[in-house]
Parts: sequence; structure tokens; C-alpha cells
Amino acid sequence: MKDLVRDGYNQVSYAYRNDKGNGDNHQYLSWLAELTPLLAPQLAVLDLGCGCGAPVAKALSTNFDVTGVDISPVQIARAEQLVPEGHFHCADMSQVQFAPDSFAAIVALYSVIHVPLEEQRALFGKIRSWLRPNGYFMVTVGHTAWTGTENDWLVPGATMFWSHADADTYRQWLQESGFSLLWSRFVPEGDSGHTLILAG
Repeated sequence: MKDLVRDGYNQVSYAYRNDKGNGDNHQYLSWLAELTPLLAPQLAVLDLGCGCGAPVAKALSTNFDVTGVDISPVQIARAEQLVPEGHFHCADMSQVQFAPDSFAAIVALYSVIHVPLEEQRALFGKIRSWLRPNGYFMVTVGHTAWTGTENDWLVPGATMFWSHADADTYRQWLQESGFSLLWSRFVPEGDSGHTLILAG
């Protein structure tokens, strides 16, 4: 399944985001506007599933020391060009290693839901350890449980994989991983949607 995600984003990178992002930039930036006032300038922030770097890592880089992780080498190569101030790693987010207390904040927007569900709970534990005391975690997760693939996603021949639990399960997993939930909200998308959570 991870090969599907890697290969899929290699294929759809430019269709998914051009160099400036795309029409939903305002949504991502509005979410960051709720997070960034909580942080002092120049602190270290991690973007898990950073994609091509636009718009999230690029926006964060204006005030913070940004590190990005993505499984797609095409996406990482673009991020290095689009966000030269950032530090980028082509890696599986569930396998990458960082020292404890490395980051003041971690964001994972529409990315954890590409990790196989059986690995996500342990990933939250790692994320908690990477955060400094009083750090923040902003994440987009599922609203209802679903695992599956879509063929010809965005471009012909590209297949993408998603796997997510329901919102209550995610809130429970985060609390069990040592997070305090600050807020969560439903983010509509078509006939369904996702859940955005800020935890500390």
C-alpha cells in the first residue's frame, strides 16, 4: 500500500499541486493561522506528508525552522526547490526517526490517512515523543472509517490508497498517546469529510 502512495504521488504531483499550491490554499493557511500565533518565531516545526512544500511548508518557512517529510521523491525534489529554507527528507513517516523534543509543533494535513491504519496509533506515540513540552500537533484524520483505493486518481493510471478510522477512535488514540485535545472540527468535502484536530 505504501508503494501505491509513493508511486501515486510521483505520478500526480503536478496535478495535485502546482508550484503555488491550488484553490484550497486559503483553507490550509486559515488552519495555520490558528496554530502559528501559539509559537515563538524561529522554532522548529515538522510537516509530515509535506508534498511539494506548497502551501504549508512554504508558509511556515517565513517564520519557523521547517522540516518536511514525504514518501514521494518527486514531491520532495519539488519541495527542495520551492522551499529552499526548509530541510526535507524522503521517508515513510511511520519509519522516520527524530530525537525526542525536536519540534515545537508538528502538522500532518491529509497525510496520516495514507498510512495503513494498523500503523497509525504507534505513529501518534512517536509524534508525541518528537514534540517539545507544551508543543502542538495539528492533524487531519478521518471522520468515518474507510480503507480503499481509487484508480485513475487525478491522472490516468495513478492509483491512490487511503486508510482511516472514525473521528472518535482518533480522539481516543491521541489521548492514549499522551495528547490533550484542544479542539476538533468536521471539515466537509463532497458527500463526506474529514476531522481536523489540534492537540497539545
